Amino acid sequence: MNKVQLAEKVYEMHTQKGIDVSKKHAEEVVDFVFDTIAGSLKKGEEVAIAGFGAFAVKRSAARTARNPRTGEVVQVAASNKPKFRAAKALKELVK
Repeated sequence: MNKVQLAEKVYEMHTQKGIDVSKKHAEEVVDFVFDTIAGSLKKGEEVAIAGFGAFAVKRSAARTARNPRTGEVVQVAASNKPKFRAAKALKELVK
C-alpha cells in the first residue's frame, strides 16, 4: 500500500461512516500525519503510537570504511538515521 492508497482508505472509511469528506481532504490528512511525524523526527523527538510502534532518530558515529572494489580507505561522516520499532501488538498481529 502506498500513500495514495492509504488516503483512499481514509476517504472510504469516512464515507462509510456517513462523514462528508472529499478525496482531496483525505489526502491532506494523510500528508499532515506524515509531515508531523517527519517534523518531530527532524527535531530529534520520538513519535510513539500506542499499539503500532515508535519512530525515533538514531545517531551513527563517524567511522572509517573500506571500498570493497578498490580497497581504498574512506571516511564515513556521522549521520542521523530514522528508526522504527514495532509495538508488541503489531508484532503479534502480523505473526
